[in-house]
Amino acid sequence: MTAHVLPPAPPVQRPRVLVVGSAFAAAASFMVFIGLFGIYFTARSDVIGSGSIWLPEGSTIPLQQPNTMFITLIMTVVTMQWAVSAISKNDRVNAYLAMGLTLMLGIATIVMTTYLWTLMELDIDSGLQGVLIYTITGAHTVMLVLAMVFVALMGLRALGGQFTARQHDGITAAAVYWYAMVAVYALIWISIYITK
Repeated sequence: MTAHVLPPAPPVQRPRVLVVGSAFAAAASFMVFIGLFGIYFTARSDVIGSGSIWLPEGSTIPLQQPNTMFITLIMTVVTMQWAVSAISKNDRVNAYLAMGLTLMLGIATIVMTTYLWTLMELDIDSGLQGVLIYTITGAHTVMLVLAMVFVALMGLRALGGQFTARQHDGITAAAVYWYAMVAVYALIWISIYITK
């Protein structure tokens, strides 16, 4: 009589706590920006409704820099998805390359944002317009820096061998937050730069 041996149980899947936490952080960040946009649109409609122009005299918001930043951030969505796809296939070289390229494009966006601030010639003491525009764009820059730190930390963890094809939730979590940051910029692009 032979004993039947059952196959070994599959390895236990670790809960995706980091991905869920990143989704909550992305949702919270998005809600903060929705509140800021509500304040911005209310102030803008009050100023325009009183017969005044929204932007103070002498200040302009050029379109070349915001458009370039938007295209750059769209490219980062592709590179972040490349990183997620590469690590899910255990292709570490491409994952590192994609995360590095994402960080470089993020730095380029920060540089272009600060350059745009110098071109706008909006004074904070000139009225509510400058305060709101700098608050919203500055908060987005902070969100971008946080997303870059998140991607860099997950890249270091991947370099240390903590992520494999079976378990790559850290890079996926960083991608979730990155996508939310790009979505926030899309709202900024439409609301502030295009409909100025």
